Amino acid sequence: MQDTSKPLAGFSYSRGHFEELVDAAIAHARKLGASDAGAEASEGLGLSVGVRRGELETVEQSRDKSLGVTVYLGQRRGNASTSDFSRAALESTVQAAYDIARFTAEDPAAGLPDAGDIATEQRELDLFHPWAVSSEQAAAMALACERAAFAVDRRVTNSEGAGVSAAQSHFFAAHTHGFRGGYASSRHSLSVAPIAGKGEDMQRDYWYSSMRDARELAAPEAVGRYAAERALSRLKSRRLSTRECPVLFESPLAAGLLGHFVQAVSGGALYRRTSFLLDSLGQAVFPDHIDIAEDPFVRGGKGSSPFDDEGVHVQARQVVEGGRVQGYFLGTYSARKLGMKTTGNAGGSHNLTLRSRRTRAGDDLDAMLRQLGTGLFVTELMGQGVNYVTGDYSRGASGFWVEGGQIAYPVHEITIAGNLRDMFQGIQAVGADAYTFGAKTIGSVLIGRMKLAGS
Repeated sequence: MQDTSKPLAGFSYSRGHFEELVDAAIAHARKLGASDAGAEASEGLGLSVGVRRGELETVEQSRDKSLGVTVYLGQRRGNASTSDFSRAALESTVQAAYDIARFTAEDPAAGLPDAGDIATEQRELDLFHPWAVSSEQAAAMALACERAAFAVDRRVTNSEGAGVSAAQSHFFAAHTHGFRGGYASSRHSLSVAPIAGKGEDMQRDYWYSSMRDARELAAPEAVGRYAAERALSRLKSRRLSTRECPVLFESPLAAGLLGHFVQAVSGGALYRRTSFLLDSLGQAVFPDHIDIAEDPFVRGGKGSSPFDDEGVHVQARQVVEGGRVQGYFLGTYSARKLGMKTTGNAGGSHNLTLRSRRTRAGDDLDAMLRQLGTGLFVTELMGQGVNYVTGDYSRGASGFWVEGGQIAYPVHEITIAGNLRDMFQGIQAVGADAYTFGAKTIGSVLIGRMKLAGS
């Protein structure tokens, strides 16, 4: 049983202290006349070190704390926060939230989650792995990573730098509908961005490793080598003429396609009617071989949580089954606006995995290039050209032109365009080269036809 009276490694405040702050804030809100109230106390700390061309560039250390208070007066809501944990500051913050609620218009959807939706079981999900790395040790790792990139080939001539970061935080939250809970989490990373070539033929690329447990980070030398190989592979890039062709998205970029779907079927976009996937529940948005699963309980997962940001219980579920949408991503407020029930997604989606029923164990990247045949293999996207109201999609891109299932040459300065509704329906295959980008796991994705605008 964890001793809540003592701070966890690296932190200044204990879980017990946070509980006292939160309870005091809620009690003061009740004293002022709040019909309901909630509060959250949190603390975070981090280290970020950057190097470039063998020299230390930046060392940043951060430590922050916060107490946030939400007060309800019927269906009027007020929120305020402070970084001062004194009793006077606590009472002043609760008063500020109360005063905001007094002068806020009533909102029929406002209010805490229903008592029946509150998480009563809080699983331990192995999310906290503190890393007592010094700035000198972090700099040594970053330098080793960058050195490895330069050592790959003489054509690696420059670098945008390498970096190491270590971050950890913890919180405790409670509200008057019965929720009490909190946990600690960590996230550590290593990255590098080498530049290859010279003159007009210069190309950059990058790679990184990000884990909750620093012991699971890829070796600095491996990250550096792979980043350099990616940059070198892009030398002598050409432009393409305008055409239509199949497009294969590299797995880290395919995670972005999954993110576009999540955005389009999330509560805010749906109740504001700013989504191209309105009323898509039960509809075939993807081909019948596509499934999307959500699992908040993956041990150590970057999207794992025993409850959502409102203290609502979460559950593993099929979001898309056989191409048909089985559920949206809703918090309490958006669910009420839509006349639906919360799905436990206040704060966003949890660990998502997109799979194709057609995928075989041997469908690695080489096999996916063979399925592509002749077309574009995209390894980098630029710009924010997605219109969620219409689904129109237009992004700057670079990658490789593929002929007969083999990479022919690198390409750059092109634009790929389509409509997300057509792109989702046009998914022909998903690779077995699954990659976890943040909280999304997906292999490379082959789309049957898109427009390419080039020279």
